[in-house]
Amino acid sequence: MLMPSFMVTSVIVPMVRDSTGTDRDITTQLIAFGVALPLTGMVGLVVGPVRSLAVGAVRSFCGVPGKLLADGPGYGWAARWRTALWFLAHNAAGGIVSGMSLAAPPAAFVLVVLPFSVPMQRGFPAWHRAVPGALGPLAGLALMLLVVATAWGAGQLLARLAPVLLGPVPADRLAAAERRAADLALRNRLARELHDSVGHALSAVTLQATAARRVLDADPEFARQALTAIEETTRDAVAELDTVLGLLREDDTASTAPAPTLDALDALLDRTRAAGLTVEAVVEGGCAGLPPVVSREAYRIVQEGLSNALRHAGQVTVRLQLHIDDDELTLVMENPVTESKPAARAGGGLGLRGIGERARLLGGQAAAGAHDGVWRLTAGLPIAKAGR
Repeated sequence: MLMPSFMVTSVIVPMVRDSTGTDRDITTQLIAFGVALPLTGMVGLVVGPVRSLAVGAVRSFCGVPGKLLADGPGYGWAARWRTALWFLAHNAAGGIVSGMSLAAPPAAFVLVVLPFSVPMQRGFPAWHRAVPGALGPLAGLALMLLVVATAWGAGQLLARLAPVLLGPVPADRLAAAERRAADLALRNRLARELHDSVGHALSAVTLQATAARRVLDADPEFARQALTAIEETTRDAVAELDTVLGLLREDDTASTAPAPTLDALDALLDRTRAAGLTVEAVVEGGCAGLPPVVSREAYRIVQEGLSNALRHAGQVTVRLQLHIDDDELTLVMENPVTESKPAARAGGGLGLRGIGERARLLGGQAAAGAHDGVWRLTAGLPIAKAGR
């Protein structure tokens, strides 16, 4: 990138400067080099995507860990200025090393051969007087070592400058934090959906299978009904699982079926009753006009509340109240607390945590706990904030 700019300035500078003689030619070349450097820096200032190219080169040739460098192009002015300074430093160091690599080998050759060649001594009298014959080879070797040391030093300098000039700026850190937050939100959503949908189905199926096994000989008809309920529950669970897994797919084969809402509340209650739980439900207000996101999250909260009752309370009576007005959906679920509690499971409490997360995502609140022998779950979901 430096060479095109240097070639242009090498043509322009002699036009505006009278350069005759060897010393003036060298000075002209140095001036052209000095003028070309800022032009290369302008590339990083004007063209944002070149930062990605520079970062890739630094990772490959300088051995700088990728975590210290920015990811992606730099479009903000802070990133552009840093990229411009990087190109300036990179091309300056590269130009110096390149110039020394071109000039030093011939000079070193002359210094090594000069003491042993009389014709060359006549051709380079100034060199012969300045460098005694015995020191010529040593001077040539020292010159080549200087080139190697300069190249190594330039590489070390660029490796130290790269994290400073090509590292993430505040805008990059903010964008990375937003990406991490989005990924975390997606993972949490997947965890909630899998826990609530599949967890509810497994709880219901477990109770239904247990009941069917106990009465298989005494009441075959009840066992047959339980097996039918298991079939329907697992079929619905597979459909919901396919919907949840569709969030992980980016192709067109992913399921596009919407997640269940309160429109499917009656079916959910019927499956729960078939599992042996008595559910008394009262719905005040219409569910048809609810924003989809509120209806979906309310359905999941009810589903998780019923799953908790199935897992921890057994065959008890659950009272569910839904009150819907213009501003808020209020949910209250109560069931007796049984004396015998199942053994604690690793990772327990995820369902209640998921209920709280669902409510907070909509700007609402949720609470659950036991009081006077009754387990009570409450949730309030704002409707206006969800864009009714």
